[in-house]
Amino acid sequence: MPITPARALSALCVLSLTLAVFSGVARADLVWTPASGWKVQGESVLAGLLPEDGRNALDAMNKARATEENGHHSSAMSSYERIAKKYPNSIYAPEALYRAAKIRLERKQYITAFNEFEEVILRYPGTTHFNDVIGEQYRIANALLDGARNHYFGVIPGFRNRAKGVEDFEKILILAPYSDYAPLALMNIARGNQKLGNPDEAIDALDRMINNYPQSLLAPDAYLRLAQAHASLVEGPYYDQASTKQAITYFEDFMILFPSDPGVGSADKGAADMKKVLAESKIKIGDFYFYKRDNYKAARVFYNEAITSYPDSEVAKTAKARLAEVDAAEDKSKNPAAPRKHTHHFWLF
Repeated sequence: MPITPARALSALCVLSLTLAVFSGVARADLVWTPASGWKVQGESVLAGLLPEDGRNALDAMNKARATEENGHHSSAMSSYERIAKKYPNSIYAPEALYRAAKIRLERKQYITAFNEFEEVILRYPGTTHFNDVIGEQYRIANALLDGARNHYFGVIPGFRNRAKGVEDFEKILILAPYSDYAPLALMNIARGNQKLGNPDEAIDALDRMINNYPQSLLAPDAYLRLAQAHASLVEGPYYDQASTKQAITYFEDFMILFPSDPGVGSADKGAADMKKVLAESKIKIGDFYFYKRDNYKAARVFYNEAITSYPDSEVAKTAKARLAEVDAAEDKSKNPAAPRKHTHHFWLF
């Protein structure tokens, strides 16, 4: 069953109750050896579980493990799932559900495996398999994002579903927001959304990454990718420059925060490219006011902004030449007898 924010909240609400009920289990380990089968080390199974049920659950677990060891994985998987359903309050239930999910993963039943791993954590938050479960879920999400096909019944491959990989990474963030996998999940959410053509969602994931995990080793890469993601939205000097300005900000922040990072050269070039586009956009607006509206004051403002946006550049030289044209045109406008000559330009407006 997929996790939702409401379901996650519900799980947190029952967490304290679960831990209280499972106080015996929390200090017990379930260990398996070929010679003796499953054994509980530490305190015994839950108080309240009938002795006969405990014996039956143990016997069922031993039979399921023997079936698994003999290579009959499908039968073992079904047995484990029956145990988890029939004895949900026993120490064997989380282990049974975990092993069933592992077998489904081996059979490339990625979607069901992910959901069963999810149930292990939601129903048994104190499980000793917590880190292993999150690791397996990360593997599944990454596989789906990279194009792995979910196999129905462990045999029939379905269609690729990269969006499901992104969705699963989001679930990992809910289940384990403080784990080492959380920053990695956000980076993969960004990567997946870029593959799926969702740049805004990719930017959101990278923004969450640098804000929620600023000390992560992935933070420099997140900054650079965030700048590049904004730059990818820039359509040229004739369009809105909000993304251009954002890209410049993140490129410059990256160079300030991580001056020794190998990506500094790439960031410097990216910032220069964006400044060029921004300066060119100022010139285009200035040209409009100058050549189409004879508004010398407005034209000067935008030509000067072009120079400020990217000084000591070819674009700045063009802006300075335009300013000289404005001065000359304004002088001529004060003498109506001297006709004004316009330079011909090609317009897209």
